[in-house]
Amino acid sequence: MKDNWFDVLIIGGGPIGIACGLEAKKKGLSYVIIEKGPIVNSLYNYPVNMQFFSSSEKLEIDDIPFISKAAKPDRAEALEYYRRITTSNNININLFEKVNAVTKNYSDFTVITTKNKYQAKHIIVATGFYDLPKKLKIEGEDLNKVSHYYKEPHFYAGQKLAIIGASNSAIDAALECYRKGAEVSLIIRGSEVGQRVKYWVRPDIMNRINEGSIKAYFNAEVTEIQEHSIKVNTPDGNIKLENDFVLALTGYQPNFKFLVNMGIKLSDDEKKIPEYDKETMQTNVKGIYLAGVICGGMETHKWFIENSRVHAKMIIKSILSKATLV
Repeated sequence: MKDNWFDVLIIGGGPIGIACGLEAKKKGLSYVIIEKGPIVNSLYNYPVNMQFFSSSEKLEIDDIPFISKAAKPDRAEALEYYRRITTSNNININLFEKVNAVTKNYSDFTVITTKNKYQAKHIIVATGFYDLPKKLKIEGEDLNKVSHYYKEPHFYAGQKLAIIGASNSAIDAALECYRKGAEVSLIIRGSEVGQRVKYWVRPDIMNRINEGSIKAYFNAEVTEIQEHSIKVNTPDGNIKLENDFVLALTGYQPNFKFLVNMGIKLSDDEKKIPEYDKETMQTNVKGIYLAGVICGGMETHKWFIENSRVHAKMIIKSILSKATLV
């Protein structure tokens, strides 16, 4: 095999990307994983105290046991699990290297990254969706006081904090920051806390709202962010709240431009679901496959680790069915 020539190049070193690497290695294929950050970069960027909705066995890849101290593992345990899998299996992964372009040639692909140039017979895109936050598109969103990512609560102690959103990330942040002394206001576009909020967390946030410890504005929308306040449109009219920081935890989306630049077709509706064969995971571009949450387009709640682990075996099986490899 020539240097930087591979049967399979995997873009994304998250759990599903690692699962694809493990399967390629088991089947004797030459492969490399290109990851723009550390091992399982998306999980690394999760909130420090995040606890998974799924039990540990549902997060396992390649039938490697995931033992956790509680029924629902936390972020630290997941990071250790996937790191140990990567290192103990000598997975060929290049970290802190970003893929800039993928070009289809006559019989293979050229991949240009921030550090190198590769040739590969097949491409697996397992990039997830955590890179691009859904923007509010309002005045003041670019102020330094605004963040679309939440890490831990200590920073917000003693501050007037507005959290925009009703999903797990927003509710977890609201509870943690309240308990560290922040004055928390929840701005929720709908009429209730999200139905997909973890079942053991939902009663907690409802109790805090009902007792007034956390102020919630339902059917509300932030219309402007100012240096020391925010403007909110509520059913009772427009109000202005004193404010020190804003966490806009309104969700994230895949890098659709990256997919389109590779020639992958997206659905015409707002879901933007990529075109792929549900039996092989191959896209409309022959030789390019999708794995994991990227398959759902804007429906980022559709695919998780537990129900997309099978993609690795499906893809490698399809690749092996082809005649020529590097």
